[in-house]
Amino acid sequence: MNFFRKQKQQNELTDQQMLNSYRNSGDLVFLANLYEKKMPLVFGVCVKYLKDEELAKDAVMGIFESLITKVKQHQIENFQSWLYVLSRNYCLMQLRQDKKVEVVNLDDFMEFVPFTHHEDNNREAAYKALEGCIDRLTEAQKQSIDLFYLKEKCYKEIAELTGFNLNEVKSYIQNGKRNLKICLEKESV
Repeated sequence: MNFFRKQKQQNELTDQQMLNSYRNSGDLVFLANLYEKKMPLVFGVCVKYLKDEELAKDAVMGIFESLITKVKQHQIENFQSWLYVLSRNYCLMQLRQDKKVEVVNLDDFMEFVPFTHHEDNNREAAYKALEGCIDRLTEAQKQSIDLFYLKEKCYKEIAELTGFNLNEVKSYIQNGKRNLKICLEKESV
């Protein structure tokens, strides 16, 4: 089968079929064709977070390189959504490593924003509520949230600093975020 015929057949496959074909055969052509379809999404995410087109182009290539192994390690049900999250996380890690983020705004890194009424421009009250909710977290959650969001540490660094294992760190951050969200929703009632 010649290259162009193979390429045409691959373009007719769904994302999931190309993903499965790559996993089964290890043929990078499948992954490259799948990624090529999603590159505008990845580039957009990278520009949004990195705020620089050249850095974004480099990130697009770095993300592809990481896909070669990550796709085989994860159960992926919706490739586009999974790729969006992977791209966002890749960019955030780049920012942390390059120390280009001087001031961390919790609104940018957390999936929720403290609820304020549309007529209430007093963000001070929202942040006081956030501080109160952080104080209610368990000590491990509080410490992990502080190190991850405010001190810009990665999971590995948090594990080294606290003595928690990586799974515990991930759990404390995830549960801490969920508890903060619940607390802030109650505070806004």
